[in-house]
Amino acid sequence: MTDLLATIYLYVKAFHVMAVMSWMAGLFYLPRLFVYHAERGKTDQEPAASLVIMEDKLLRLIMRPAMIATWLSGIGLVLTPGVVDWSMLWPWVKALCVLGMTWFHGWCATERRGLSAGTSRGGRHYRLMNEVPTLLMIGIVLSVIVKY
Repeated sequence: MTDLLATIYLYVKAFHVMAVMSWMAGLFYLPRLFVYHAERGKTDQEPAASLVIMEDKLLRLIMRPAMIATWLSGIGLVLTPGVVDWSMLWPWVKALCVLGMTWFHGWCATERRGLSAGTSRGGRHYRLMNEVPTLLMIGIVLSVIVKY
């Protein structure tokens, strides 16, 4: 198994980068849709109905599969011999930030259900929460590139 992982390592890594990019795009965009929904989608008519559909499809059809692909390919990378030195700090920082991204994904799913049901927080709250994936991304990229 480890020979196979070593052989396909670069393909798994490339797939991982593509999956992460797709997941991050959704994590950046969905809270922005929440801002619009909270501030402009106060009724059951347009634009609220369109926002509910957009939020649902983004989460279900793009973000969830991208998150799963990110996790699976990431686990494949971690299992490849010689890729991760667990005695260093960087893989632990990355792992913690990835868990944070996964929590944020779950938070987005919960908020989407609330917005669909007609309950929401204010636009300011969603604007602030929109910064969470950026901070986590900074932690991930620095830890993987600098490898401290």
